Amino acid sequence: MKLAGIRKDFGSFTALRDIRLDIAKGEFVCFLGPSGCGKTTLLRIIAGLEAQTAGRIELAGRDISVLPPAQRDYGIVFQSYALFPNLTVADNVAYGLVNRRVPRAQAQQRVDELLKLVGLPGSQGKYPAQLSGGQQQRIALARALATKPGLLLLDEPLSALDAIVRVHLRQEIRALQRQLGVTTIMVTHDQEEALAVADRIVVMNHGVIEHVGTPMEVYRDPGTPFVADFVGRINVLPARLVEGHHVVFAPNGAMPFHCPHDGAAGSEVKVYLRPEDVLARPIAPGDSNVFEAQIEKIEFLGSYCLVQVRSAALGEHRLSVVLSLNFLSEQHLEVGARLPLRLLPERMRIFS
Repeated sequence: MKLAGIRKDFGSFTALRDIRLDIAKGEFVCFLGPSGCGKTTLLRIIAGLEAQTAGRIELAGRDISVLPPAQRDYGIVFQSYALFPNLTVADNVAYGLVNRRVPRAQAQQRVDELLKLVGLPGSQGKYPAQLSGGQQQRIALARALATKPGLLLLDEPLSALDAIVRVHLRQEIRALQRQLGVTTIMVTHDQEEALAVADRIVVMNHGVIEHVGTPMEVYRDPGTPFVADFVGRINVLPARLVEGHHVVFAPNGAMPFHCPHDGAAGSEVKVYLRPEDVLARPIAPGDSNVFEAQIEKIEFLGSYCLVQVRSAALGEHRLSVVLSLNFLSEQHLEVGARLPLRLLPERMRIFS
């Protein structure tokens, strides 16, 4: 699939600006971004539910830019399920097949096959109101796949579900997508969801694409400050570049930290560093970027804790560190305790 120069204007407001993206056959791509960034508008344009102001859409080498939705060869699953309440599960799943005049026996066979695929065999005679939210979303997914579309569109399909159901269903959707090999685009504002299921993530902000990459690339090597800040927890530390590939944390940091950079000494920058890239152990003799810090706050988050520390080496800035519950217990660490920490230089990202 190819998006070439997609633009969408609502009067004087530009919702999408020059969107260019290639999606490989069988790829699972997530459009990720905050509310109002344009991700749902882009999905609706791909589906033909919204007309682009400019640009071209190609699917399997065919220009579908101005085709009506029925001729675009996709299945879609909405956040609200959008099942017909007066139709049985079987009739909901078969809806697209009936519209295409598929013989009844063949349609029934396809319905049985899909219900087994989504883990709801034997539910043909039930109505949507008799199903849980997660079951309704499975039926919506089966309906979207019934016609064997070349493209599957998922518009925040899990956001209305409970947290535990959401985790289970996202795993099932990913496994099903791999099994079928259908090209899939999912819109989500949930970064954990995108990191868990996507082959590639398209991070959007204010109608433009900020970064495209694998989940690991987006998380480990964000292309812009917005991406670094939006995806996962991160420390943002104002700093000043100094000679010898070092930085000093402004305005009154007490020590230089090794941080590879090619900027001019004296430049004011911001250093981005994930909490898990601040190490409490092991620290060996000769390790760089080692300093002593004092614990100010411990936030219990189950199997690990988010610990806020301060240090003269960081000036007035606070640092968040991820420490395991076992480590805190073994070291008898609590608020007020001091401990040595190390900043990983290869994980520090500098933005002007």
